[in-house]
Amino acid sequence: MNPLAQAVLAVSDQDPQDVGTAGPIGLALILVLLVAVFALGRSMTGHLKKLPRTFDPADQPVVVPDTPAELFEPRAPGADLLDHLRRAPLAIEAPRPEDDTDGRPRSAD
Repeated sequence: MNPLAQAVLAVSDQDPQDVGTAGPIGLALILVLLVAVFALGRSMTGHLKKLPRTFDPADQPVVVPDTPAELFEPRAPGADLLDHLRRAPLAIEAPRPEDDTDGRPRSAD
């Protein structure tokens, strides 16, 4: 016999007392799941409120590029350090010639 025909015959042979028993159990299961989702939502909201607005450190200054090309071209490794060193004043200067009494530097004769 065809399996589909067997399924149809099995449904038609079902006792009338078994028809409504799954309804209350299904309703109870759905209500339990809704309560669980509500509790998890409240817990997640509480945890999200404890997080900071941003994870960016506040003490870092905003870097403004010197040229528009820097916005689109990636910088080479160490380029920031080289730029900083170029802008910094020299820590070691060449020796200055001693001044004579007239205020002019001495000539290297």
